[in-house]
Amino acid sequence: MSDRRDDMAEPPGEVGPAGERQRSGIGRWAVVLAASVALIAVAGAAFAIGRLSTLGEETPSDTSAEAGFARDMQVHHQQGVELAMIVRDATDDPDVRLLGYDIATTQAQQSGQMYGWLAEWGLPQAGSEPSMTWMTRPAADGSTHAGHDSDGSGDAAHVPGEPMPGLATPEQVADLRELEGVEAERRFLELMIAHHEGAVVMAEAVLERSTYPVVVSLAESIVASQQAEIELMEDMLAERS
Repeated sequence: MSDRRDDMAEPPGEVGPAGERQRSGIGRWAVVLAASVALIAVAGAAFAIGRLSTLGEETPSDTSAEAGFARDMQVHHQQGVELAMIVRDATDDPDVRLLGYDIATTQAQQSGQMYGWLAEWGLPQAGSEPSMTWMTRPAADGSTHAGHDSDGSGDAAHVPGEPMPGLATPEQVADLRELEGVEAERRFLELMIAHHEGAVVMAEAVLERSTYPVVVSLAESIVASQQAEIELMEDMLAERS
């Protein structure tokens, strides 16, 4: 679709809706890019420091919140990468394609990091319990982490083995594959906003249950970066309504 993208570019000097949208997107992306660069630098430093600070910490067990988070968030990120790659093939819009590339590369890198944790801890990639079981256990302060029900009110409890927060259904993924252009952009943004919101729920849940440095560092970066991207995607979706 790259040939079509060149053909659709506006002539230099002309100002149209696409040009206005592209300029407005540049400002938003500059903010998100700056935040992403800062988060990468912080995460890198935290990882190096974290490896030293965990030398005296007990290695997470197979049923720990750390292990459950690492396994479940890998699955969650894998769908994020899938959705991002689908929309990159379905649109010529530079802002959406850049967003898809950023999501795919970031979440693939984070998945690899969590895979590495489990290997380093001597734990299998597949757990002995259903997904999200770790999220149903009390937090460090004794409280439980409420889930998000269908209307987003946060009143539903997590149920082990059921779909993770924010995951698109197979039918929704198949529907996205059939769309192109603005329709694909809108559907992707809707699905990815919900997907990011679910990831934030999971990251906040492990922050309530873990003090393990590398886990805390990654979970905090997921919360910060994905909340920033949610705001960006809400603006992009409003422009396409």
